[in-house]
Amino acid sequence: MSERLEGLDEELEQESAKAEGTITSFDEIKKKRKPFHYWTVNGEDHKMKLTTGMITKLENKYRTNVMNLITASDIPPLSVMLTIVQAALAPWEHGTTLDRVSGLYDKWLEEGGSQSKLLSHVILPTLAVSGFFTATQAESLMRELEENADLM
Repeated sequence: MSERLEGLDEELEQESAKAEGTITSFDEIKKKRKPFHYWTVNGEDHKMKLTTGMITKLENKYRTNVMNLITASDIPPLSVMLTIVQAALAPWEHGTTLDRVSGLYDKWLEEGGSQSKLLSHVILPTLAVSGFFTATQAESLMRELEENADLM
């Protein structure tokens, strides 16, 4: 008897053969998260997403989880939000310093941004694509942010 006991390859192949013409993978039925949030400043899109490593660095720096940083008060301090932005940009735009992020923020303010918009239009969408919310929660959050955009 040459029956393989390790892995589930054969069982999965059999299930796949039975399911011909139906949904072929779990990926087709689960909602996919957007890969990045883009922050447009001065006509340039900046790719943003917090990686696990960056989340860990933020948590070690502030000695609390990232959700506590943004929900502990009405609006987080600007320095905290800019540090979160730096952490979200750094993996995709190497050499991103806090001074560079501050410069981007200043340009964004000139274009009509505000500190409350930084939270609602940059930080929260970045957390959504970074896995802080389920796909359904992220979709709901983004819908609410769009509906309330005029209030900000």
